Amino acid sequence: MRIVVFLMLASFQLAAQGQGKDRSVEHPTVYRNVTIDGLSISYREAGPKNGPTILLLHGLPSSSRMFEPLLSRLADRCHLIAPDYPGFGHSDWPDPKKFAYTFDHIAEIMNRFTKALGITRYTLYMQDYGGPVGFRMVLAHPERVEALIVQDAVAHNEGLGANWKTRRAFWADRAANDSGLRANLLSMAATRTRHVGDDPNVERYDPDLWTDEYAFLNQPGQADIQSGLFYDYRTNVEAYPKWQAWMRQAQPRLLVIWGKHDLSFDPGEPERYRKDVPTAEVHVLEAGHFALDTAADEIAALVRGFVGSPSLARGGGAQ
Repeated sequence: MRIVVFLMLASFQLAAQGQGKDRSVEHPTVYRNVTIDGLSISYREAGPKNGPTILLLHGLPSSSRMFEPLLSRLADRCHLIAPDYPGFGHSDWPDPKKFAYTFDHIAEIMNRFTKALGITRYTLYMQDYGGPVGFRMVLAHPERVEALIVQDAVAHNEGLGANWKTRRAFWADRAANDSGLRANLLSMAATRTRHVGDDPNVERYDPDLWTDEYAFLNQPGQADIQSGLFYDYRTNVEAYPKWQAWMRQAQPRLLVIWGKHDLSFDPGEPERYRKDVPTAEVHVLEAGHFALDTAADEIAALVRGFVGSPSLARGGGAQ
């Protein structure tokens, strides 16, 4: 069944690549798997291994597929690695009765993933769920992180906004609010809104983006996997002060990219990052929650300039 679904999703990849750039011929994307803790973890990799390494962490309900636009645009000089978390994409989907779908657990597996690939230094690109996974990785191994790129990922309680009332109720009483949470988070309407937000230019968005993701969410076991992982999201809110304290103390090089039309989070969140890291570069784009849907060229240019600075140009990825 999963093979059939991902054949259906081929159109998503074509759409992701379709903003006008051909895939790099010299450094084509390769699709690999590595076994971590008995699980097959799928990942995409592109670019020269002696270039600046960028580890790309995806959101819900996407996978490494969301980063195809960057892989095709930046592989001429950057070493890009984009894994699928357990329960997502082409990685294994273990039974939630036998596997703990928590952000702590996923971050541990991603840390072991980087070790297995020999990645000792990288710029961390975090989108949506990539934030809670990535910040845990940072706190566990701060010496590995060259810089941070945040794209529509929250690190402050205020950043969750009014849209999270139903979700907070689910955290307070899971059984009583399970059906409401699934409608709020996993329905077709919610899946579409994650992409389009309040952008009046709906014609810029390929509808395959959300119809394919909704097909993924309706695969056997996915509703239980995703609702279980989202129940653990409450631990992210508890951890926000630790992430903020680390940023204020470490003052990392930080690039914040945000979709102006993102309805998933509060629009004031980008500036909250700047309060923690005054030197942060902050860019709000004409885009939604998945800003690469419509602003891939602009984002690629921002990332290229950011990792092209002298402090990051020396490389330092896989050894």
